[in-house]
Amino acid sequence: MQYPNHIKKTNHKIINYANRGMDLEDCINDSNDYYLEINRALIYKKPTPIGVSKASYTSSGRRIDEGYFLAPSTLDYNGLYKGCYIEFEAKETKQKTSFPLANIHSHQILHIRKVLEHGGIVFLLIKMNGFVYLLKGSDLITFIDNETRKSIPYEYLEEKGVKVKEQIRPALNYLDVVDILFKGELEWKRKNLN
Repeated sequence: MQYPNHIKKTNHKIINYANRGMDLEDCINDSNDYYLEINRALIYKKPTPIGVSKASYTSSGRRIDEGYFLAPSTLDYNGLYKGCYIEFEAKETKQKTSFPLANIHSHQILHIRKVLEHGGIVFLLIKMNGFVYLLKGSDLITFIDNETRKSIPYEYLEEKGVKVKEQIRPALNYLDVVDILFKGELEWKRKNLN
């Protein structure tokens, strides 16, 4: 296109409008609804355990005015997939070069260790630099146990994590990545259930 004074402007940027306006949790919830509809998996968002100290009643029902957390929450999502227990945490960061480990609480790291000890599938979905990565819980624990850094470098996510495809439905097709990364666990479970 020609602008005044013979200035040329071009726009070669590719814009992906899929899932525009959806945050990571919305994408996961949409995906879980889809997986349930097609009977692929039973995965749910875990509610945060809250105690009510003060409530009031309105025309639309009971309203919590004051509350408190009963216990620290473990991970965001859990359920069943191909006969295996699955649990994961969803995290987003605006950081460009690393993912701060402070975003994962110590009780959550302990819980990830316990799920691994009991043979469950556990991982993190991390949204960073416009991409969503699936990082196995075992790779997270290996990093924590062997590094002194307080953040996971972006290069580690690119090396150990797998990008999850964003699309229309499901919004975030993370189970296809689970099928690849946890193939051995899923096959063992399938063989031993019969």
